[in-house]
Amino acid sequence: MQRRVVVTGMGAVSPLGLDVPALWAGIREARSGIAPITLFDTSALETRFAGEVRGFDPTNFMEKKEARRTDRFVQLAVAATREALAASGVQITPAIANAVGVYIGSGIGGLETLTTQHEVLLNRGPVVLAPFWFRP
Repeated sequence: MQRRVVVTGMGAVSPLGLDVPALWAGIREARSGIAPITLFDTSALETRFAGEVRGFDPTNFMEKKEARRTDRFVQLAVAATREALAASGVQITPAIANAVGVYIGSGIGGLETLTTQHEVLLNRGPVVLAPFWFRP
């Protein structure tokens, strides 16, 4: 059985721009997306520059409560996915839902949650959770 893949829309959130046209313009102009890091304090680090996505507001793509509970890489992926879906003009219905997919590229994901929870573990120690059915 031979399967076909059709790219119907693209989305991008990158250090060069928050959508595909801005990214493409940055590439055509040979701009660099590398700049000093602003998302966290780098004074104790040797490296103080990165390809950081600037000016991104996750509440443009999801509810504020959802944004607070979601890793930044997921917020960026949701934004790019929404752009791609809008560009495609495809309406996802139950009839085609199983045939629709999204391909996401991420250098590393969930690192903020990983480091935050590691700090919690080091500072507070492990938390032992009893199964929901066990009530001492």
